[in-house]
Amino acid sequence: MGRWMKPEVYPLVGAMAFVTSMVVFQLTRNVVRNPDVRISKSDRKEAVLDNADMGEKYVDHGLRRFLTTRPPEVMPTINRFFSGRD
Repeated sequence: MGRWMKPEVYPLVGAMAFVTSMVVFQLTRNVVRNPDVRISKSDRKEAVLDNADMGEKYVDHGLRRFLTTRPPEVMPTINRFFSGRD
């Protein structure tokens, strides 16, 4: 009983820590940047917000703009090798 966690568990802990950090990032991003989330009382008084430009800016973020210019392949070198394309 010298160790409280076995070394075999380290990859699982690492994966869980990574996934938890992704969830925290997404939740924080939604609370801070999402135009539909209203925290202040003055914003909540308005029933319908006219903020279409803020919504477009939220949806068209930098990562999405970068990924739209890339081909939809995870590993293009391996795909080309096995498909026979040059």
